[in-house]
Amino acid sequence: MTFRIRRLGDSRWRMVALAAVATAWLAGTTAHAADEPDLIFRRSTVFKWVSPNDKLATYGVDDPEIEGVACHFTVPEKGGFKGWLGLAEQVSDISLSCRQIAPIRFKDKMEQGADMFSQRRSLFFKKMQIVRGCDAKRNVLVYMVYSDKLIDGSPKNSTSSVPIMPWGASDSNVQKCGDFFK
Repeated sequence: MTFRIRRLGDSRWRMVALAAVATAWLAGTTAHAADEPDLIFRRSTVFKWVSPNDKLATYGVDDPEIEGVACHFTVPEKGGFKGWLGLAEQVSDISLSCRQIAPIRFKDKMEQGADMFSQRRSLFFKKMQIVRGCDAKRNVLVYMVYSDKLIDGSPKNSTSSVPIMPWGASDSNVQKCGDFFK
């Protein structure tokens, strides 16, 4: 029995490389499934006859480092066949609202402008990020959402602030965010 080694053509190499990249991307997205935000609801904005509609989707996410703070953001989701397959580049229009939902407790020291949450917005080059900071003078947590591209960033952003307040009659120990940010 003899074996022949055949050389793959350029188009086959491209297909093999694309399949490898897609597999790595899918493995990366399933590895972070626990970090996914909660889908609150979706609303169709552009009707498509055969493929999925364009939508606005609202998600909720708790700050992993600060107990008692939740953020909600709304993102456009492209429909069509590219959107359905995950190949469409999503637009950078993202709105953000963060609120105190319980007594605020800091888990550890943090950096100003550190990532609180991030999510891919295209197959390779764009991601959305929510970062947090502290306005120590006013004792307010500040959250900013923006999207970035590897080659050309986006100036589109949204900001939300959360004043640290007592929560109920039994919460008399209000922490100062300036004590927890470097």
